[in-house]
Amino acid sequence: MTTTYIVLGIIAVIILWAIGAFNHLVRMTQRAKEAWADIDVQLKRRYDLIPNLVETVKGYATHEKTAFENVTQARAAAMGATSLADKGQAENALSSTLKSLFAVAEAYPELKANQNFLALQSELSDTENKIQAARRFYNTNVRDLNTALAVFPNNLIAGSFNFSKMEFFELGENDSAEREPVKVQF
Repeated sequence: MTTTYIVLGIIAVIILWAIGAFNHLVRMTQRAKEAWADIDVQLKRRYDLIPNLVETVKGYATHEKTAFENVTQARAAAMGATSLADKGQAENALSSTLKSLFAVAEAYPELKANQNFLALQSELSDTENKIQAARRFYNTNVRDLNTALAVFPNNLIAGSFNFSKMEFFELGENDSAEREPVKVQF
């Protein structure tokens, strides 16, 4: 009789552990999805600001047609990217084209003094900072989830219930130039 209680006790502990591990993995997966939604909100905000910025700059720099077309194409590509890797590359391309648009604006002192342009530039800068913070939060949650999925004995539960690792939202290879110091030549 005591052996039966011991076996039932062990089975109950294993079942409770499995339920706890499963629920923990579900919470971590949902937290990572929520973090991605935060990134998505900030990216949408960025996409909404870009046409206003382009129109403001167009009013002053009408002959800079290629810069406007590049920004518009990069925005469309970023909005249409589906996979996380494609999204990262498209966002990096969009950032590069925005930098070129701001470089165009440098040539127009009256544009740099325009209140609409300054407000849009400030909002876009704020949005970029929020995107970076959301990306760090997302990547932290994905790291924690992926670690939990890989460690024993959680990997037994993860494999049994088809939990899968999530991708990091990383900077693309094109960003290596951004990390290097600016070279000034005279």
